[in-house]
Amino acid sequence: MKTISFRKLIPAAAFFLAFISCTTLEEEVLDESLTGTGQAEIVSGSIAPVYGMLRQVWLHTVNFGLQEVASDEGILPYRGGTDWFDGGKFIAVHQHLMTPSNSLVGDAWTYITLTLSRAVAAEEQLGLEVENGNSSAQNPLYEMVAMKAYLNMLALDNWGLVFRKDRSDQQSEILRGQEAVDYLETELLSVVDLISSTSGPGRMNKYAVEALLARLYLNAAVYRDPYGTPNFLAEDMDKVIQYTNSIINSGYSLSPEYFDLFNDNNNTNPEIIFSLDQRGVLQTEHSRWQYWSISGDQVPRPEFPSTRGTDAVAATPDFIQTWYDAYGDVDPADADARFFQENTVIPDNLRDLTGVNPTNDENHYYCVDENDFEMDRGILRGIIWGPRKDANGNIIRCEDGKVRVYPVINRRSSGANIRYVDHTFQVDFSNEGSLHNTGHRFSKYQFSRSAPNCCSNSSVDIVLIRLGEVYLMRAEAKLRKGDNAGALADINTLRTSRNARPAQTPAPLNSIDLDILFRESGFELYWEGLRRTNQIRFGKYEDSWTEKTDSDVNKRLFPIPQRAIDGASNISGFLVQNQGY
Repeated sequence: MKTISFRKLIPAAAFFLAFISCTTLEEEVLDESLTGTGQAEIVSGSIAPVYGMLRQVWLHTVNFGLQEVASDEGILPYRGGTDWFDGGKFIAVHQHLMTPSNSLVGDAWTYITLTLSRAVAAEEQLGLEVENGNSSAQNPLYEMVAMKAYLNMLALDNWGLVFRKDRSDQQSEILRGQEAVDYLETELLSVVDLISSTSGPGRMNKYAVEALLARLYLNAAVYRDPYGTPNFLAEDMDKVIQYTNSIINSGYSLSPEYFDLFNDNNNTNPEIIFSLDQRGVLQTEHSRWQYWSISGDQVPRPEFPSTRGTDAVAATPDFIQTWYDAYGDVDPADADARFFQENTVIPDNLRDLTGVNPTNDENHYYCVDENDFEMDRGILRGIIWGPRKDANGNIIRCEDGKVRVYPVINRRSSGANIRYVDHTFQVDFSNEGSLHNTGHRFSKYQFSRSAPNCCSNSSVDIVLIRLGEVYLMRAEAKLRKGDNAGALADINTLRTSRNARPAQTPAPLNSIDLDILFRESGFELYWEGLRRTNQIRFGKYEDSWTEKTDSDVNKRLFPIPQRAIDGASNISGFLVQNQGY
């Protein structure tokens, strides 16, 4: 395995970490597709630290959590006055009252910049390999250029800046506004026609680069002037259409079953363009996106009784209301296959819980093989069902050894008044609204059948770019150019493609405007870490929603962490705090 050498990290300067670089790190190959010997090992040893560190960037308590709770999609209260306060970092980010010392913001900065520094080191090493005649390093070199752009785009989204750096012995140049857009465009264009078009979704390929270009041009108006009213240029929208056309015509296809996108073995799903590959060594993969929102009283995999959720982020009532408003008198679960998939099929004779409670429900269960139990997916509401444990922590079973499935008892916050877990519509920062059961929950990802515990170990790839988003980008670009018919056709193609369950296939829309398109992006992309960026671009980020009333446009960008400012204090003018903080 190639050893990657960096200079010593200065903890206070975590903002640019190895941009003026770092320690010696031994990296294991984290993706089964990166193994090899000889020259191949030099290549895999260079790029594995970059792809591997994406797991840290997209942890629930790093960039994923930052995107979710800052938006109108997710809210994380101080659960029952005992769980998830964490110094108030989630509450502050949700209310847009974060400061430069907020650790959720700080951890996202640290891991994005650290991964970026690793991409710089990998690009440098691979460049030397190419110069020395190692042809196997050529495409991975292009991948690292694309990865630098991807990570810099996350930094631009979050803090309005990018780091330009090509060698580990250089000091980064910080770019903002038009200069940042131009730099990212140049980097992506330099590889888009050279990089492989056949790599799997766990590696950067031509179509992932084209998707990043489409994202860049779609958001360029915001990136150029993050605090003003975006000016969407026709030439930018033309480029969005150009690159999304290329992807749509390249052979990817929309998944008929929406939730197959987030199941075991999704690495082969033909809709996924770029993902965090989790098919390698199970000690390092994580299932945080699966379990973070789920009830802590739910056992999602009874063959491993320790599995459970953590009662963290819930869907805001405002986000859920958009579904109810869209479908009127029809339950969204019946109208839209993306809202809900019933996997825990309760027998008809047990569905009515009138007069049933945890004190008298000993016989109110049905039996299922432990390997066949599957949680419902999508948005979880009301009383949930699942395995139950006895006083010794053992799963209660039927006479034939199958698992008994009961209404799940709320043991975390019901106190003496024992009751079932009931995921209510209302969730907020009040005492009642913060109880462990409150709020509808996101259950988008499958609990991997390879996972022996709740908190790591998953072979479900984490989806970062997929064809559904590409259709939404093309529709938006068309709509902003005045092509309403073209935009409507793209949205209806997307809606009606989710037809594996015909009764729940979303019906085509009759009309489209920017508000409807924004709503549709929420239906398609919820719990994928994209809502905040979309809100800003659609002019929704200064709106009020549950427990958030701040309308300061400065909050479109997060504060640069104070430890980063302090770490750069010896370089005059290098790192300037974002306005409003």
